[in-house]
Amino acid sequence: MQNNRILIAPSILSSDFSTLAKEIQAIEQAGADILHLDIMDGHYVPNLTFGYVIVETIARCTKLPLDVHLMVTNPQDYIDTMAKLGATYCSFHPDTVFHPHRIVQSIKSNGMKAGIALNPGIPITTIDELLPELDFVLLMSVNPGYSGQEYISTVTDKVNKLKALIVEKNLSTLIEVDGGVNNVVAFDLISAGADILVSASYIFAHHDYAQAIGSLRNVQ
Repeated sequence: MQNNRILIAPSILSSDFSTLAKEIQAIEQAGADILHLDIMDGHYVPNLTFGYVIVETIARCTKLPLDVHLMVTNPQDYIDTMAKLGATYCSFHPDTVFHPHRIVQSIKSNGMKAGIALNPGIPITTIDELLPELDFVLLMSVNPGYSGQEYISTVTDKVNKLKALIVEKNLSTLIEVDGGVNNVVAFDLISAGADILVSASYIFAHHDYAQAIGSLRNVQ
């Protein structure tokens, strides 16, 4: 297992939005490293989440880095505003655009860390040429659209392959995994080379956020 500190990114989508500020404060105090924001448009995925007003509200409530995952058909239209709202990380799905390299450049020119999100059925070979330009790769371990889904076990091997490619190319690209992440699969993911674990229902359904986060980061 790698020795680098594993970053835990709770997905706000599973929080209680009626007490959003309190939820964010609690997750901060529990040891979260990043806040993961799923932006869904109801077109690319069969769900509609939240827009700029909620992102702005979240940004005002926390000092944690914001990780914006654009599950939308027009990611280029979101980049400038997400940067202005204070996002640190920004990822999009390459199958939504004709020129993913241009979107990566746009994200980076706006001062954010650029990432590509790959659905479970998309091989990592599709981003081979882009990899040196990326700050991180977000590997989806469920089909995107809803939280609470079961982890797709083949993604562990995908993490292994991506990590080997990153090492081979001598890159510093981080590997983020999102979908069905709990304390059981966390061990395999960290062992395979994951750097950032996104978790939604596992953390927010737990009675003790700090315990849930600790059980993801400190697996044996």
